[in-house]
Amino acid sequence: MTAIPTILLNNGVTIPQLGFGVFQVEPDATTRIVLEALEVGYRHIDTAQMYGNEAGVGAAIAASGIARDEIFVTSKLNNNAHAPDAARAATERSVEALGGPMDLYLIHWPMPAVGSYVDTWRLMEEFYAAGASRAIGVSNFQIAHLERLLAAADVVPAANQIEVHPYLRQDSLRAFNEQNGIVTQAWSPIGQGDVLQDHVLVELAAQTGRSVAQVVLRWHIQRGDVIFPKSNHRGRMAENLDIFDFQLTAEQMARIDGLNRDTRRGPDPDEFNLIPD
Repeated sequence: MTAIPTILLNNGVTIPQLGFGVFQVEPDATTRIVLEALEVGYRHIDTAQMYGNEAGVGAAIAASGIARDEIFVTSKLNNNAHAPDAARAATERSVEALGGPMDLYLIHWPMPAVGSYVDTWRLMEEFYAAGASRAIGVSNFQIAHLERLLAAADVVPAANQIEVHPYLRQDSLRAFNEQNGIVTQAWSPIGQGDVLQDHVLVELAAQTGRSVAQVVLRWHIQRGDVIFPKSNHRGRMAENLDIFDFQLTAEQMARIDGLNRDTRRGPDPDEFNLIPD
């Protein structure tokens, strides 16, 4: 079993630095795929109410034979559940679907045009105090969103899950997170595949005898990000996990840093205000 490093959150909870993401995994395939990931060695699963597959994650955990306290589960509050009654009902459904309290529960998007995320954070603090999750945090929050939230918060978010990859380093936001005791989680760590043909990364893969994906994931690990690549293929699951027996040099890290283009693959958090039906 691969030894995955852990990172200490600001409330003393430890989180595995590498996990398995289930974004865009079909609900009817989720149990099978998550079971495979657990068999390969993953012990951190990242899901969300918006993904529609929490029940499959919960079923896989129940069927795995692995003690629940050995698996770290992250989920996220849906954009249509920021109002108090909706948030409470959604949280109860997540706890039930996942087979018990979450380990980390995030506000999925700030939706700044809606303007409710500070009030929603107070609800998250309520859920945390009630034991629905061992830690709470946010996702896709920019510096301005965090500044507004921190000014009103009793509990500092434990994590901020944001888009990060070699073409979008997000150094200023990552630094702000660190200054405030907030762990950065990187979604889309390989830019949804956009970076895999980059000639610099292909060259570094040849130098290290690793795949391009492994080089990029290792770059994240050495920067201190929490990451959760996804794959429906067992071989790639294992490959993505096999990144803890080599190091990138300072020069190699700098070459990857130099690829930044400030290019997003996902929505801009300052503009994304979608409320699903």
